[in-house]
Amino acid sequence: MASTLYAHLATPTLPSRKLSSLSCPAMFHSALSFSISPIGTTKGKHCSVPKVVCNAQSAPAAVNLAPGTPVRPTSILVVGATGTLGRQVVRRALDEGYDVRCLVRPRPAPADFLRDWGATVVNADLSKPETIPATLVGVHTVIDCATGRPEEPIKTVDWEGKVALIQCAKAMGIQKFIFFSIHNCDKHPEVPLMEIKHCTEKFLRDSGLNHVVIRLCGFMQGLIGQYAVPILEEKSVWGTDAPTRIAYMDTQDIARLTFIALRNENINGKLLTFAGPRAWTTQEVITLCERLAGQDANVTTVPVSVLRFTRQLTRLFEWTNDVADRLAFSEVLTSDTVFSVPMAETYNLLGVDAKDVSSLEKYLQDYFTNILKKLKDLKAQSKQTDIFF
Repeated sequence: MASTLYAHLATPTLPSRKLSSLSCPAMFHSALSFSISPIGTTKGKHCSVPKVVCNAQSAPAAVNLAPGTPVRPTSILVVGATGTLGRQVVRRALDEGYDVRCLVRPRPAPADFLRDWGATVVNADLSKPETIPATLVGVHTVIDCATGRPEEPIKTVDWEGKVALIQCAKAMGIQKFIFFSIHNCDKHPEVPLMEIKHCTEKFLRDSGLNHVVIRLCGFMQGLIGQYAVPILEEKSVWGTDAPTRIAYMDTQDIARLTFIALRNENINGKLLTFAGPRAWTTQEVITLCERLAGQDANVTTVPVSVLRFTRQLTRLFEWTNDVADRLAFSEVLTSDTVFSVPMAETYNLLGVDAKDVSSLEKYLQDYFTNILKKLKDLKAQSKQTDIFF
């Protein structure tokens, strides 16, 4: 039970997979018929992004479902709604009065919590483009929080699926598209996950859709499973000797700022980067968790040189390519890099007070305070129910 309490905020890490060739997915046929007409390409160092026209032959115009029935600006579709960021976007949207539709893959365990919150859940799969068009009927804005699962090739969802989603959105007259990307993705084309994010940014820009691209540095929630839980459970914490600094941000703050940006027409077509108040090294995060937990961490340090060698070794075998690609992403995160940006201009643009954005100290303090209190209460209840003979 204690482990369950520890991990209630833990989040999965972003997957990194082999990006072989960025090419347009084969188009599809469904009740809403679409076709592709190539009209040139946009080329980058490691990607060739086709510019396409997706012609809807029988799709209703998104701006007018029926005579006199325009699509409401409050109608949104959240893609990736069950993820760490996606669920916070859904909660924020519902709290602010939006009509929220969630695109969720068919799964053995339904996303009932989204329905319980008041959202509408529709089943579709970005890896099956023919399932996408019906989810967009009556939608004004798409917010894309999705990324592929670790067990599937990144190209399937994060490239082909996103291209199909953008094509459908354009064809059906979606009024605005919000895409979440990764900070500095344009500076690391050697990393498949980051390269594909940058290529998707360019594809969205070239589509002509009203859009906002938001690059993120890191989620505070991800630190729970990576550091807080292992420390509480007295398990090993894995770190490196690199001086990388990351400005983690609470996903609740990301969701709040996203909707402020969504309502600001002056931000259409802009690239924003959201970063937390301060950039932290791995050792600083571990030290903070140790202090708040009241116990030392069992830290296992992995030198960056070992990661580099392991990545090169796994490249020698086809069946270890996926491992090599994940190590490529890890190598970036453990290099001498700062994943942060000054936020003063962004706060001014959004009309946000910097004091209203959570710090990592406050976030982790709240987490450890709540968990330690619950563990204390559980211990007290356990003593009360003990039976002695």
